[in-house]
Amino acid sequence: MASKAAAKTTTKEAKAEKAVKAPKTVKTPAAPKAPRMVRIGIIGCGGIANGKHMPSLKKLANVEMVAFCDIVEERAVKAAAEYGITGAKVYTDYKELLKDKTIEVIHVLTPNKSHSFITVAALESGKHVMCEKPMAKTAAEAQKMLDTALKTGKTLTIGYQGRQRAESQYLKKVCDAGELGDIYYAKAHAIRRRAVPTWGVFLNEEEQGGGPLIDIGTHALDLTLWMMNNYKVKSVMGNVYHKLGSKENAANAWGSWDPKQFTVEDSAFGFITMENGATVNLEASWALNTLDVGESQCTLCGTEGGADMKDGLRLNGEKNSRTYVTKPDLGVGGVAFYDGQADSEADMEARQWINAIITGTKPTVLPEQAIVVTQVLEAIYESAKTGKPVFFK
Repeated sequence: MASKAAAKTTTKEAKAEKAVKAPKTVKTPAAPKAPRMVRIGIIGCGGIANGKHMPSLKKLANVEMVAFCDIVEERAVKAAAEYGITGAKVYTDYKELLKDKTIEVIHVLTPNKSHSFITVAALESGKHVMCEKPMAKTAAEAQKMLDTALKTGKTLTIGYQGRQRAESQYLKKVCDAGELGDIYYAKAHAIRRRAVPTWGVFLNEEEQGGGPLIDIGTHALDLTLWMMNNYKVKSVMGNVYHKLGSKENAANAWGSWDPKQFTVEDSAFGFITMENGATVNLEASWALNTLDVGESQCTLCGTEGGADMKDGLRLNGEKNSRTYVTKPDLGVGGVAFYDGQADSEADMEARQWINAIITGTKPTVLPEQAIVVTQVLEAIYESAKTGKPVFFK
């Protein structure tokens, strides 16, 4: 019996010793998957490309800018050297760039006149498209873009980056939650006192389709309709003015303009009636004798509350038989000695756009929304010419 017990003990000890000495199996962590790269072609390498799109795209780890096109070859060469991958190609003809089947996304960053036909060609070549605002010079051109996107199944978005601002994102959540109630009156603000863009083709009606209304008024209107989530327009009245553009040696943020080249309006105003009875006032100017300035802003008035962006984001309403005004803290700090660092609205626009391409989800700005903005702008110009309201079907 004793020897059996001893044998068992010896066996147990041997097993224990073996267990102690047995090396542990350590699993080697799998190598992280390389991010899916999105290859992008840039068409138009001017101010908006260098000031907004290319710097923001360059910050994204899953983006490669592989081709650059501009009618001025030097601009494309410079862009390729600064933002492109090694061996990035340079073109002066966008049609040649679109033949590259390895390119997945096109950014159309040209004057308004060419937005539509370049976008249509890009979509038909199998590319997704980010087109800078406004969607197009005319509503008919914008419709071609939308029809082509639907026909090809490719994703199309428009560069209304104002939606990405912290105050815009916050206010959108407030509106969608119904906290303002039924929004029945709104203002879309795009007022500059003296800030006429004097470079490029901004003053050329043929290239741009208009002045401040189509340039910055488009941002304000997009923001306002998005907040209201209302795109059903009944009628539009409008006036445009050429009052200050003829002045010589005028004070201006970017230096005096040439009155002979100032072929677009210097200010414009529209009154928009929606099918549900809501109304929107749109005001836009590059030059206006006013101190009440503000750009890419909106004011909203609803049955339960209101909001404006005149002094940061302000929410107002009535509670416990008292009116109130509140300003949400939209800063990114909160830690001692660190104020935080927020991405720019252009950076956020680029990130959500590329994420939409990778995940197959919808981008923030839908072409079905952007086309309504173009239709309203065109109606304001038409109403100003005829002196009559423009009715939507």
